[in-house]
Amino acid sequence: MLNFKCFTVELEYVKVGDYLYPALEVNSEPEEPLTKYGLMRKNFLKEHRRGTYTGMMLEGELKEHCLKIQKQAEERMKVLVEQMMRADEQMKAVDQMRWVRMMNSIRERAEEIVRNEIIFV
Repeated sequence: MLNFKCFTVELEYVKVGDYLYPALEVNSEPEEPLTKYGLMRKNFLKEHRRGTYTGMMLEGELKEHCLKIQKQAEERMKVLVEQMMRADEQMKAVDQMRWVRMMNSIRERAEEIVRNEIIFV
């Protein structure tokens, strides 16, 4: 292993045959996959917050950040849907088709709130 000092940054190199390769380590990323809200956050940062996206990517913090946002969004979505459902719980016994429409509407409204409060900030 060879050490070279370059621009006040010390780099280590490994000699393989006639070539020197920098001895770099890859940051470990969480294994958990990104789902809907994590991917939405990642795309938002990529398209609208280019500097933040690039900085997080270079530091190896992007996936961890997206997973954190994903978890917050899923928890918020669950709470919002439960709160909105309580008001319309009696509808299920009276008119099931109307109740299904209302549930879809509740999920849509809750998702819009999550997108505006957590994802697209």
